[in-house]
Amino acid sequence: MALNDPQSLKIGAAAAISLPRVSSAGSTATYQVPDGTVAINVKHKLSSSKKRAQRLARVDHAKVIPDPFTTTVNTQASMAAYIVVDAPINGGYSIAEQQAIVQSLTALLNDAAWATKFLGGES
Repeated sequence: MALNDPQSLKIGAAAAISLPRVSSAGSTATYQVPDGTVAINVKHKLSSSKKRAQRLARVDHAKVIPDPFTTTVNTQASMAAYIVVDAPINGGYSIAEQQAIVQSLTALLNDAAWATKFLGGES
């Protein structure tokens, strides 16, 4: 089963971006804008012991910025944000329980004060 194609992503106050699927192989898929500056990568894999599943959702973003050392030159800057869910395969956590834990983390990240401190390097 695959995620919807295309995926929609809203970054900040900008309009939602449509990202069509550009690759899919096994348990991995990439959704990307045509110029490659925004992508969603989804990947599922089993641990080497085959007892745990790791599920990754990642957003990659790139933009052109003025070079801080040469004002007449532009350079590309990029970043990524991702969540990995690592859970046992043979029970212990239902999908609903996993979802509740993921939502608790995203709630922290949605709290502007907490996110500002976290992104500023506080621990």
